[in-house]
Order: sequence, then structure tokens, then C-alpha cells
Amino acid sequence: MAPDGQTTQDADRRHESTTAGLDLRALRAYRLARVRAELRRHDYAGALLYDPMNIRYACDSRNMAVWCLHNPVRYCFVATEGPVVIFDFHNCEHLSADIEVIDEVRPATSWFYFEAGQRSEELAGAWAAELADLVTRYGGGNRRLAVDKCDPFGVAALQAHNITLHDGQEVMELARVIKGPEELQAMRTSVAVCQMAMAEMHRQLTPGMTENQLWAILNQVNAANGGEWIETRLLAAGGRTNPWFRECGDYAIQAGNIVSFDTDMIGPYSYCSDISRTFLCGDGRASDEQRRLYQLAWEQINTNTALLKPGLSFRELSETAWKLPASCAANRYSVVVHGVGLCDEYPAVRYQRDFEKAGYDGVFEENMTVCVESYIGEEGGHEGVKLEQQVLITSDGAELLSDFPFEERLLLREV
Repeated sequence: MAPDGQTTQDADRRHESTTAGLDLRALRAYRLARVRAELRRHDYAGALLYDPMNIRYACDSRNMAVWCLHNPVRYCFVATEGPVVIFDFHNCEHLSADIEVIDEVRPATSWFYFEAGQRSEELAGAWAAELADLVTRYGGGNRRLAVDKCDPFGVAALQAHNITLHDGQEVMELARVIKGPEELQAMRTSVAVCQMAMAEMHRQLTPGMTENQLWAILNQVNAANGGEWIETRLLAAGGRTNPWFRECGDYAIQAGNIVSFDTDMIGPYSYCSDISRTFLCGDGRASDEQRRLYQLAWEQINTNTALLKPGLSFRELSETAWKLPASCAANRYSVVVHGVGLCDEYPAVRYQRDFEKAGYDGVFEENMTVCVESYIGEEGGHEGVKLEQQVLITSDGAELLSDFPFEERLLLREV
């Protein structure tokens, strides 16, 4: 049984309730309109997208996403006033045939070294000529192109056609930040699958199993329910939980160990479920130190979640957020809150002590989805606790999207 009486069957029912009736046409139309609104606001002729997450957002086309993250074999041109054109990998044109927001599919011209070898510069020239023709045809004289990723040969080749390149990632992050109704339904579906997996992880957690074996359950449940991949391998037990960011390995989890993990799961419809919990392995009682650390993490995410509301600035949250004990400051997480959508997204809100060096301001808005982070591990300490909630900003404040129970044996008081 999962914490607080939650069963795998409970999670199954929540999954079924969120998958019914998702309107993919409405989802696609909303997201493409958001992209074009940002392109108009920045006065760009269009966008050239290589990042698989940006392509998925703009036109809902998917093809070997993880492989394409490091092999740029497919790209998308979105005209601000004109067509959406997908350039896809060899013999993959059929994959986008039934997506109504895509106007044309063409074979991609690949010019990175693995594909092109010594012909990279030559093929980049052919690639740029084809894109320049689209900019000329649909740009109305505007030759300002938003680009999310482009290597030096491509930059030079596009500039040779008098095309000026601008930050496409800014366009896409700002487009993606406000979620529409269908996006929220898709995200709830992903969270439901994630929590099914977490319940199964909790049920199967037994002394002697390895970290890898426990992490594999998350992958299996995600894949079996239409999910896509896991972004990280952040699961650790016992003394491997402090400091954070150790990847799971073959360590055999012992009775009395805490097990901390971060799902970082790209689930159904490619929406991210970024939830963290810490379990206690075995049937014994948690130590006083484990309970103290857990209570601090629980207080941090609950305090900071309660602060979230439309109109709150990132700087204000940074300044008013729950204060870390001095003994835990060196091992602090990188952010207090970050955005979430198809993956971790804008914004990233830093701790107050880091704000001047790396922070930036902005404002939380209704229908943003964010993750509230906590890692509590003392400098030089033995164990550390990772907790994280995924929430929706509403007109009334923060609504929990993740409702997986906390570990009662690790709390100092009742939730």
C-alpha cells in the first residue's frame, strides 16, 4: 500500500478520469497561436525550431525525440503569417501526415558532421537556401528569423542570405508559459501516470533491491501508459542522498535508509511530471535526524507554495521564501521554484543569496504551472531529503497538481 492508504488502483482511477476527451485539435491550435503571437510581438518573420520540445509544442509532431536532441536531423519552420513546414528525417514524412496544423512535410537537409562529414559547409548552404526561400516567400520583406539552435556553419549560411538571427528560445519559453485548458488536462494525465508509478515504487521498495531496480519501476509504468522518457536518474538511498544529484546505481538499499528521488518524467502527451518524494525503506521507525530533515523540507515546500499567486514577482518570492537553516545553505537546491510544461521551463526563481548573481525578475501569472523545490541536507551530513510539488497558479493562489501523500513515518507532526 502507498502512503496514507493510497493504492495503485486509486491512481489508476485518477488516470482514467484525466485521459477521457482530450481535444488534440484544440490543444494544437492553442499552442500554435501562442507561438505566432510571440513572433508577432517580436516582429519576426517566423521561427526555425530544432529542439524536439519546441517542435512538439509548435505543431505536435514527434519523432525519436531523445535521439534528435543530439542529432539535429529534423526541424520546423513556422511562418508568422504563412505555413508550418516540417523537415523530417529520412523516409519519415508519414509521421506528420494526420496533424492538421502542419501544412507541408519535406525531407530534411542534415549538415552536422555525423551525417555530412567534410561536406557540412556545403550542405549547410543548401539548407539555408531552402529556408531563405520560405522567409522571402512568407516574410513580407521581414528577414528577422527566430532560431532556437544553430551551429556556426548554419549561422553563416543564413546570414549570407541577409537573414538576421534572433533568440528563438525566448519566443518559445514565453509562448509555453501560460497553459491552455487542454494542456492542463494533458499535464494532469501525466501527473496521474507519474503518481501511479510512485505508488508502485513505494509498494515494491524492500531492503536489498538496488536503486536501479527501484528507478526502473518509474520507467516501466510511464512507458506502459503512453509516457515518453525520464530526463534524469536522480534516485539515491542512505548516505548517497547527501549531497544531492547522485544518479541511481547498483547500491543495495538497506532497511532504515531513506530513498530520495526526483521523477523528471516526460509522460503522456509529452508533458512533464516533476515531483520529488523521500521514502523510508523497511518497517522500522525513522531516526530523529531523518524526521527533522524531512520536516524542514516539508515546511519549505508548503510555505513557499502558499506564497504563490498571480502578480507576485520572482524577486518578491525570492525575498519572502522560507529561509534555509545555515547548516543546509551550502547544499541548497539551485532554485526555489521553476516552471514546468513539456519539460522544465521558464521561469527559474533563485534563492535570495543567488539572485543578484544569476536571478531575473518577472511576474507569476494565472495558468502558469510551476514546481516548488526543496532539498534539505546539511553540509557534511549523512542523509538528505528531496521533496517537490507541481502546482497550477490560479486566481486564488496555488492549486496542487501533485497530491501524492507524504511519508507519515518521517513527519514530526500530522499533515
